[in-house]
Amino acid sequence: MGYIMGKAEGSVAQETWHGHVTALTVAPEYRRLGLAATLMNILEDVSEQKKAFFVDLFVRVSNKVATSMYERLGYVIYRRVLEYYSGDPDEDAFDMRKACSRDKEKKSMKPIKDPVRPEDVE
Repeated sequence: MGYIMGKAEGSVAQETWHGHVTALTVAPEYRRLGLAATLMNILEDVSEQKKAFFVDLFVRVSNKVATSMYERLGYVIYRRVLEYYSGDPDEDAFDMRKACSRDKEKKSMKPIKDPVRPEDVE
């Protein structure tokens, strides 16, 4: 069917404590049934329980289907990470974020205009 893997990371003092989606996969025959949204909601709920400021994930710039789905779930493109995925050729990633209730002003979702390198990602 599908699975999600995530973790909590960052710093409370710097307001970067967040839930991170490490992987989300749904088998082709189970797609378009809302399973990915359900799994994301579970991870977001756990992030809320952990008092995270936001949830983030990285997605290939070329993955328009996933990017659109995350936008429908309330995520925004926070920044572009150059050559995040290695390959031939390397591919950029979007760092997408959704604020949790702890981030009342939604500071974590204010996009950064200039792209960053992978080594600059906290």
